[in-house]
Amino acid sequence: MGSRTELAGKTRWKFPAILLSVLFVAGGVSAEELTPSQQLAHDIYKELIEIDTTTATGDTARAAEAMAARLDAAGFAEADVHALSPAPRKGNLVARLHGSGARKPILLVAHLDVVPAIRDDWSVEPFQLTENDGYFYARGSADDKYMAASFIANLIRYRNEGYKPDRDIIVALETDEEIFDRDGLGIQWLLENHRDLIDAEFALNEGGGVGLKDGKPIRNSVQTSEKVSLTYQLEVKNRGGHSAVPVKDNAIYHLAEGLVRLSRFSFPPRLNDTTRALFERSAQFENPQIAADMRAVMSDKPDPAAMSFVRLAVNPVYNALLRTTCVATMLEGGNAVNALPQLASAKVNCRIMPGESVDEVKATLERVLADDQITVTQLDKATLSAPSALNQEIMGAIEKLSGEFWPGAVVLPVMSAGATDGSFLRNAGIPTYGHSGMAIDIGEFRIHGKDERVPVKSFYQGNEYLYRLVKTLSGGGNK
Repeated sequence: MGSRTELAGKTRWKFPAILLSVLFVAGGVSAEELTPSQQLAHDIYKELIEIDTTTATGDTARAAEAMAARLDAAGFAEADVHALSPAPRKGNLVARLHGSGARKPILLVAHLDVVPAIRDDWSVEPFQLTENDGYFYARGSADDKYMAASFIANLIRYRNEGYKPDRDIIVALETDEEIFDRDGLGIQWLLENHRDLIDAEFALNEGGGVGLKDGKPIRNSVQTSEKVSLTYQLEVKNRGGHSAVPVKDNAIYHLAEGLVRLSRFSFPPRLNDTTRALFERSAQFENPQIAADMRAVMSDKPDPAAMSFVRLAVNPVYNALLRTTCVATMLEGGNAVNALPQLASAKVNCRIMPGESVDEVKATLERVLADDQITVTQLDKATLSAPSALNQEIMGAIEKLSGEFWPGAVVLPVMSAGATDGSFLRNAGIPTYGHSGMAIDIGEFRIHGKDERVPVKSFYQGNEYLYRLVKTLSGGGNK
């Protein structure tokens, strides 16, 4: 049975791989003890890892077609597997397991693209899956090919078991997430051109994992909202002149003084349901003073001192959860060493709290810079999206399963200071929950960095967790 690949408006056919039929048997995670289901997840993971899908130079179309071939080989109908390529080397995959239709579909989202990895910086080959000392090493091993591989492997597993859910289960693997879908070829393209293929009651996405401390699980995060990422260009223009005859009206000085004023400014605190729940549940892990400050910020009359940079906000992570932030990230000025600068510019990246006015943020920047010679220009479009509600059915299923997989871990709603494609889905009316089931030590953060890795045990455990969570949320049973 062939599958159709859409490429720049044309259609071509590809032949299926060998039929894969797997059954799940409980077992361990060493190479000698893998169950058929675990082996399938491993093999799909390895295949995805070893396709270079670096956003700028890699080939996500090839990865999408490889996953389509897996599903074709497993017996999925051609009409239910779509490898879609909106541009050369850019690919998205949408696949569907049909349910009874009693409820709206669930959407499982993961991105195929990865950030660059320079071989000389790594201790292993970044685009080769390497198992060493209980870890899988590779670029994309955590972000986000673990979820992509798990969703495809589990979709095949559901079909092989004869599982008939109450709702369709849709998997969407998309491109260009790492550049926030800047060119509109990934999730935005799917929403605009193939909304019917991915429309769902809600979605599961990356963004929240299981935090380990000294090997013990302490929290299982559910990302329900994201800050809005927006970049502004600051510019000062000047007629310049010869450096031998300096004047006080210097473009670099104007810009520098404005940036210093910005560095001393903090936006006022702004909490939402997610961050309130986060501080409430996180307090139990902190020392008495921080715990008291967390509880103080949730009161009807928050203690300003608790949220100040003397106490809670001195931690950059907590500060990012409390307020909008704007920070200078790039700087440029002057045209010659012996000439007064005619232009000085900087880029300022803001992460805006959900619900806060974008226009007001720009007005605040202009007020804080306090210099009419500094022009402020918004460089990109804001993707505004309200936080996803703390749905009791979803949260209840997570609470129950989390207690089985990671006893004692607190289920923690979180707001991401970073960005995922969940913002586009929320903006389009599809509530999205970032929840991976991947357990990693809270002190280790190698995503986007050197020697990205995930614990081998966590890979297989997370895969099984996602398998069961999706079944719990989808209802139904085997034929």
